[in-house]
Amino acid sequence: MRRRLRQPRRLTPLTAEAWSKNPMDTKTAFFLLFSLVLLYAALRVVTARNPVHAVLHLMLAFSQAAAIWLLLKAEFLAITLVLVYLGAVMVLFLFVVMMLDIKIDQLRHGFWRHFPVAAMLGVVVVLEMAAVLLSGFRLSEAPVPALPIGVEVEVSNTKELGKLLYTQYVYPIQVAASILLVAMIAAIALTLRQRKDSKAIDPGLQVRVRAADRLRVVQVEPVTPSPPAQPQEGKP
Repeated sequence: MRRRLRQPRRLTPLTAEAWSKNPMDTKTAFFLLFSLVLLYAALRVVTARNPVHAVLHLMLAFSQAAAIWLLLKAEFLAITLVLVYLGAVMVLFLFVVMMLDIKIDQLRHGFWRHFPVAAMLGVVVVLEMAAVLLSGFRLSEAPVPALPIGVEVEVSNTKELGKLLYTQYVYPIQVAASILLVAMIAAIALTLRQRKDSKAIDPGLQVRVRAADRLRVVQVEPVTPSPPAQPQEGKP
């Protein structure tokens, strides 16, 4: 049985009309844009001299990572990154950095002395990430069942992720929730403990306070100062 071999399709030059018709090219352009901004922000996090500027660039890096996740159709992870990290954790970091009086000159002291160790650790981290990524790309994708032509299946990433978390990973989720609960209770207990240097006020006394107990009007008669005595003449 003979088969006719199709000739390879000739590539046409990319034009504005072809760019608008092909959504894959648009996604690639946005991916490259977000990736470049992400790399720039990550580089500025470790090279910025001002800690506040470093935190702001870290927030920019998180926002670009969320945009990349949106391109990968991972809406739940993108929204979680924006709400948790950009909305809570990074704001907390920013306030802590701004409230602490960090001596930048003291941080720069001894930089070149510790630079070889930091460079060695950085190379080790890069090699580990490269090994993980290269081995991950070699893995074959799981077979996808073929669907009939014309049948569209709507899949919600958030719904599927919720099913996976509360079925296959229900015990790790409960363990992580218990650890976070213990950490919250410990933080509250450490904050509310009685210390000698703490100035605590009983909320019940504040609620039962009255204006008459706080302020008392006293009538005081005006007193005029006596005039200074004049020196008598003729006396030494």
